[in-house]
Amino acid sequence: MAETIVSDELWNDFHVVVNMTSRELRDWLAVEGAGEETEALPDQAGSALGHQVLAILGKRRSDLTPDDVEVMDQVVTRIIEERGGTEMEPTAGEDDWRRALMDIGHDPLKPVG
Repeated sequence: MAETIVSDELWNDFHVVVNMTSRELRDWLAVEGAGEETEALPDQAGSALGHQVLAILGKRRSDLTPDDVEVMDQVVTRIIEERGGTEMEPTAGEDDWRRALMDIGHDPLKPVG
């Protein structure tokens, strides 16, 4: 097995809380980044953190960098805090709240797991 710098716990937690596929996230970032004033290039639209999550989703575990691990930890912590704990049942909420979570790969209306 190849060496990895990410713990099993963080790897699993990340892939549980980030419940959007890379395609869903890429499409979301493109839509979210499009505005009336500007039309960002598709690969540059959306949040920087969202693009980091997207890049991580496209990597093998053995290819992760220390920066990737830091982003994974930040995303897991943020999603758990925003969701009010580790209970990840589909939940409706304010539109801005849902959009902020979707910007980093978590759709609170989508079942986790």
